Amino acid sequence: MTHTPMRARAEIDLAALRANVRALRARAAGAQLMAVVKSDAYGHGAVRCARAALDAGATWLGTATPEEALALRAAGFDGPLLCWLWTPGGPWREAVEAGIDVSVSGMWALEEVVAAARAVGRVARVQLKGDTGLGRNGCQPADWPELVRHALEARDAVRVTGLWSHLACADEPGHPSIAVQLAVFQDLVEYAEKAGVEPEVRHLANSPATLTLPATHFDLVRTGIAMYGVSPSPELGTPADFGLRPVMTLAASVALVKRVPEGHGVSYGHHYVTGGETNLGLIPVGYADGIPRHASGTGPVLVGGKWRRVAGRVAMDQFVVDLGADVVEAGDEAVLFGPGDRGEPTAEDWAQAAGTIAYEIVTRIGSRVPRVYVNEDPDS
Repeated sequence: MTHTPMRARAEIDLAALRANVRALRARAAGAQLMAVVKSDAYGHGAVRCARAALDAGATWLGTATPEEALALRAAGFDGPLLCWLWTPGGPWREAVEAGIDVSVSGMWALEEVVAAARAVGRVARVQLKGDTGLGRNGCQPADWPELVRHALEARDAVRVTGLWSHLACADEPGHPSIAVQLAVFQDLVEYAEKAGVEPEVRHLANSPATLTLPATHFDLVRTGIAMYGVSPSPELGTPADFGLRPVMTLAASVALVKRVPEGHGVSYGHHYVTGGETNLGLIPVGYADGIPRHASGTGPVLVGGKWRRVAGRVAMDQFVVDLGADVVEAGDEAVLFGPGDRGEPTAEDWAQAAGTIAYEIVTRIGSRVPRVYVNEDPDS
């Protein structure tokens, strides 16, 4: 069976993802592992990645938006599932009926989920989130007693299944905020439990904390970016340092190769001008596919066995590389990033070229780039 070559593809190695989950479970051996599959599994495909993570021993799934959580339920995932980013009027009733754990950070949310639970005649699974110092979502410690009290008073409608928070600087080992947040979290948990809360899980650790801060592991660790084989911080180490392997490889077919003279401008604004007669290669992906325009002139690509840099500006659908005297043909493969073991750049290389983080590089790869899954069999 022959396959038509693709303009571009994001190859997702599910064997690598399963191995990463096993490596992360070993790092936090006393805790359960939540596979965070928000934002379509950081661009990797939520349904396929959720299944692979569960095959490898993850016991929870996590999403940001309720729509993401409901889509997983619709796809047949019926195990523990936490959703944490709610806005007023959100689909509380649907979430309660679907048995989704909903995160509550303030009284407005508690009131809405209580009303929804009573309307459908079910007890909602609620996790209370405290703001231990990140300053984003979560209940302020001063307001925690009120939130806990009202949750306990509404036992007919809600059951508090979890207590949790999120770290600000876990990717900076030794940062003073880590110890402060850990202490505040322990205080919030102690208060809630003394008041009568009996949580199934207490959790604080994200990917970097899972890898480097055992004191934060508690009952459950939430692994996002590390599960996809990307280091949460270059300062912490490479993926290989933690026994992880990047899951996504982004490649495209060279669309055109042509000979141009010295002094030829390349792409919008002519920010690149050829220094001599040369071969130009056209790579048919651009910022509409998630290739960062900020990487114009710097983004690395493996073409014809060598690293090239984006020549000139990244356009909406395409960019150019200068091939020099090398012979490359239309249809040859251009690898933008992958694990790096074939000499190709990594997502971290693109992050440095664009002045961002590798999370953004993989997550922003657009929907018109097909995901091609390999090694789907759990025995592989």
